[in-house]
Amino acid sequence: MKIDILTLFPEMFSTVFEESIIKRAKEKRIVEINVINFRDYSKDPHQKVDDTPYGGGCGMVLTCQPIFDCIESIKTEDSRVIMLTPDGVSYKQEMAYSFAKEKHLILLCGHYEGFDERIRSICDFEVSIGDYVLTGGEIPAMILADSIIRLLPGVIEEESHIQDSFNDHLLDYPSYTKPQVFRGMEVPPVLISGDHKKIDEFRMEMRYNRTRERRPDLLEK
Repeated sequence: MKIDILTLFPEMFSTVFEESIIKRAKEKRIVEINVINFRDYSKDPHQKVDDTPYGGGCGMVLTCQPIFDCIESIKTEDSRVIMLTPDGVSYKQEMAYSFAKEKHLILLCGHYEGFDERIRSICDFEVSIGDYVLTGGEIPAMILADSIIRLLPGVIEEESHIQDSFNDHLLDYPSYTKPQVFRGMEVPPVLISGDHKKIDEFRMEMRYNRTRERRPDLLEK
């Protein structure tokens, strides 16, 4: 997979993808990540990428020309352009699985007061990571990239993400490791019983109970 991230602040990504699992995925050539400053595509003498909004109002709005030219210079028939925006569709795990099947993703990071509305016409998806506003789309782009890359074949064991929270609208079960007793808190006896059928039943019950207590909205699905 190839992921191109379009941003005005490429330095924000300088270390994020150079650690841990994503770094190994890059070294294995499972994923190629490019961070592109779309200011470089501005035809303005001062490389401006924003301007005041028609109709008045506070802040500055990102202009069409640099973003259109940037996307059109890298887009192919295999590309899918994702705009990171507060008014996009709320990001879910099933979307991560869907995006992980694509060959080329272009993540467009906004800034300032947002995009010229016409930029939406060149995007395939509009995604929000939550009902709050950030200073820009860089952190959401990092979140999407991380959640997608870990699902690519060969990055982590398939069983690890199949059992993730949200895959079947349930949260994950509680996990324990050594020691068996820590400050009076014991590991549930069933987990050291060796009875895998009972362990599976216990874990499913814990998943349901945890979801009912913490995210009952998921059970409605």
